[in-house]
Amino acid sequence: MSMMGAEEDIPLGERKTITDFCYLLDKSKQLFNGLRDLPQHGHKQWQSYFGRTFDVYTKLWKFQQQHRQVLDTRYGLRRWQIGEVASKIGQLYYHYYLRTSETSYLSEAFSFYSAIRQRSYYHEVSKEGRPELVVKKLRYYARFIVVCLLLNKMDLVKVLVKELTDEIEDYTQRFNTEDQLEWNLVLQEVAAFVEADPVMVLNNDNAIVTISSRQQDGAVPQLEPGMVVGQLALADALIVGNCNNQVKFSELTIDMFRMLQVLEREPINLAAQSVKPGTLEPSEKPAKRENPHKYLLYKPTFSQLYTFLSASFKELPASSVLLLYLSATGVFPVGHAEYEGPYDLGGVMTSNSRDSVNEETVQRRSQAQKEMHCLHPGDLYPFTRKPLFIIVDSSNSTAYKNFLNLFGQPLVCLLSPTVYPKSIQDRSQRGSLFTLFLYSPLVAFLSVCGLGSLRLGLWEKAQELLHLVYREVGQIIARSRSIDQAFLQFYGDEFLRLLLIRFVFCSAVLRLHKMFRDSRSFPESYPQLPKMDTVENSLLQKRVLELAAMLDVQSLFFSSTLDGC
Repeated sequence: MSMMGAEEDIPLGERKTITDFCYLLDKSKQLFNGLRDLPQHGHKQWQSYFGRTFDVYTKLWKFQQQHRQVLDTRYGLRRWQIGEVASKIGQLYYHYYLRTSETSYLSEAFSFYSAIRQRSYYHEVSKEGRPELVVKKLRYYARFIVVCLLLNKMDLVKVLVKELTDEIEDYTQRFNTEDQLEWNLVLQEVAAFVEADPVMVLNNDNAIVTISSRQQDGAVPQLEPGMVVGQLALADALIVGNCNNQVKFSELTIDMFRMLQVLEREPINLAAQSVKPGTLEPSEKPAKRENPHKYLLYKPTFSQLYTFLSASFKELPASSVLLLYLSATGVFPVGHAEYEGPYDLGGVMTSNSRDSVNEETVQRRSQAQKEMHCLHPGDLYPFTRKPLFIIVDSSNSTAYKNFLNLFGQPLVCLLSPTVYPKSIQDRSQRGSLFTLFLYSPLVAFLSVCGLGSLRLGLWEKAQELLHLVYREVGQIIARSRSIDQAFLQFYGDEFLRLLLIRFVFCSAVLRLHKMFRDSRSFPESYPQLPKMDTVENSLLQKRVLELAAMLDVQSLFFSSTLDGC
């Protein structure tokens, strides 16, 4: 960056403009870099720092708009520098979304990233002859793709991937760099992520229709009149992804991606496509937090996971629920213990990337000791002092089915099947079937029936039937006299109610499906649901068969439970 003309030739007012701009630019970079040092857990420590950072970037953005001519002619401001400021603001909004779980901030991030592309701020960087500037452009594309994925803007994702592919090809040809493989891996990851959806919904023109699975108004059945449920509200959720070889992009596995959307309402004002001059108001907060706060933990170590759990537990408001979602490789017990307690049944794996022991040491140790990187059921006992809702999607999920509720607080565990038919198992890299049922029951239903596409009209009819099923499952739960009160304690919260209903639907479908004959292929829960009242209810089975008939796949299901005996 160099000033145009000798400094003494610049009028005093214009010189002050440049000085003020440099101050704001330096201050913004300093504050932005400081965000890395903020604690990732806890709700309060970071808010004032984010507020100051937003404030400085607001001033910087407005300042460069108001004084663009002076900055262009006297300071030599380049368009890529404006793009870099806009990109930083987009990152701020994205990280504020991660901190607050408010999808409106995700939309704001999209607005800034979209403006960078529309205004071609990075268009000239390749002419600068500086590879580090091109890398800034590539990283901007990768971040923009993540935001578009989270907003389900799949058509735009495909366009951006094509543009990023061309940019990477140009970058690697122009500069002899060592990071070519790294950028090619980014392309492979996002391509696999986009293709992970097992079902396409097609309109009359054979174009793919993007279907959102976030919670929409009216999608959750109302409580039955007179139904007595708990007044608990889901406040915090830890979403953990540690599955081997599962599709991922930007430290977000496909299972994590799906679960985070289950715990969010549909964003408002997604129509905003561009940045309006001078409208950067990031410090404003919604009057009411619509979504539970989430932590996204990709391959955390045991200590990291425990730290985040402890922080959430500590700050959990009164009458609130902590949800823990574990999508992880199973750890099985070695040998058979005389007493099978909460540390004798195995659990799920946490990351051991920081453990510097070699494989031989691990094998020798595992024969005599328990796996130190395993999250055992007993590790969660301290957190059952407050209402706890656990979802375990793992090959050893059943390690968590014999929980001890030591403190009498509401506690529910939803547990995935541990064995799948081979045809289903082969698709596990593209996400778990169990999580898919919790995310989009109709997509999961189509997937287990081998249907890769569906017409939009039939999709909408099937969704109408599913909404009827949801209401009826709600009535089944409300009228059951033998259901454990823990389920009813959580049933008052809309997010948890929808998860419970989808869990019951998933269980009913798999019990009727002819491919799922092994009892280990059925989901389980703690406490156990009364089967005849819920997952084997005759009305629910009838609805599953109606859905199968509507989609012309009734031959894949037993017409009643007697047929499967």
